[in-house]
This record gives sequence, C-alpha cells and structure tokens, in this order.
Amino acid sequence: MVSSDHHPFLLVRGRSTLSAMKDSFASSVFPILLAFIFSVFPVLGVELTFELQDRDTQCFFEEITKGDKSTVEFQVVTGGHYDIDCTIIDPAGKEVYKGVKKEYDSHVFTAELNGAYQVCFGNEFSTFSHKLVYMDWYVGDEHPFRNPMKGDTVLTQLETSAEVIQNNLREVEDALTHRRLREAQDRKFAEDLNESTTYWSIGQSFFMLLCGLGQIWALKSFFTDKTKTHA
Repeated sequence: MVSSDHHPFLLVRGRSTLSAMKDSFASSVFPILLAFIFSVFPVLGVELTFELQDRDTQCFFEEITKGDKSTVEFQVVTGGHYDIDCTIIDPAGKEVYKGVKKEYDSHVFTAELNGAYQVCFGNEFSTFSHKLVYMDWYVGDEHPFRNPMKGDTVLTQLETSAEVIQNNLREVEDALTHRRLREAQDRKFAEDLNESTTYWSIGQSFFMLLCGLGQIWALKSFFTDKTKTHA
C-alpha cells in the first residue's frame, strides 16, 4: 500500500484524472441532453414575416386537436401607423380573438374543437400603405416532460435539466426575435427620416438658389443706366 504523504504526485495525478473524467462526462452528456430535448419537444410552430398590401386580408390555417394549447403572437414591423387587424376563428366559425388596429399583441387559447383554426390579418382600413407583419404561431404543451393525464408527476434529473434548458432557449429565442424586429423598425424609421430630410434639403437648396438669383437680378437693375428716348 502506497501512502500519499510519501508520494504527493500520485494524489495530484488522481485529482487531475478525476477532473478530466468529469469534463469528458459533461462534454459527452450535454449533446445527448440537447438531442433528447429536441427529440421529445412536441411543439409545432410557424414563424414567418409577410407583406400585407393595402385593402387586403391574409389568413393562415393550422390543424389543432381539442385540448391543445396554442399561442399566436404578431407585430407590425413597418408600414403606415404600425397597426393591423387580427382575428382568430375556430373550425365552427366562432371568433376566438379579435384585435383592431393593433401594433403588437399575443393571445393564448385552448382549442375546444378539432379542426383547422385560422388566423386572419386585415389591412382593409389602409388606402395606400402596405404593412410588413411578423407572426409566430405555435401549438403544443409548454412542459412536454409532464404527463397531463397523471397530474403533477415527479421528473427525473435529466428531464428537469432538459426542461430548464428548453425554457431558457425559448426565452433567448423570443428576446432575439423581438430585438431583430425592433432593429428593423428603427432601421426603417431612420431610412424614411433620411429620405424626407434629403428631399427637404434639395427643396431648400433650390429655393435658396432662386432667392440668390432674384437678389442678383434686383441689385443689377439698380446699377443699370436707363436711357429714355423721346419721339
């Protein structure tokens, strides 16, 4: 039996080996954990940005099973006064949600019927300006590791870690999406302001040029000899 007092290198070597084993285990488990999250994550989502012309309406459809939770989020990126109409209709034709002239809104509902639900965006009140609209529509359970039939279930350590990572990834994705949308709005506003300022500057320059020419003509007329001829 070897004592660590006489051989301190063996003790240090044992600790470094244990640390390396922990790092190797963490590096091998993390990809498996991410693969497990994305393999069991049942949420179906649609995320897109589309252009809506003036006096036009566009609808999107999604098959939803009764009892499923659904979230619809939208935001007007550019166009007009940044407002739009939104309506959610169930398969029976009943309005689940109605928003009038909204710039941004989010609605969560639980499907009461099986079938195709539709989300319609209207720009009929606008006569000349088209809108660029962002929409995020996802259907599914926010906690895929919990069985709703069993009520409150005890999760394993792997499922708990996966659920925490899933929620954190969703929050990061939402924050990045809203930041991109805000940047797009600010960029569009800056471009419109730059265009208006350019046209105004051109108009002011042309007006100043006319004023300068008029003043030169007036001063020249003061120093011009006027000869009168008598019949």
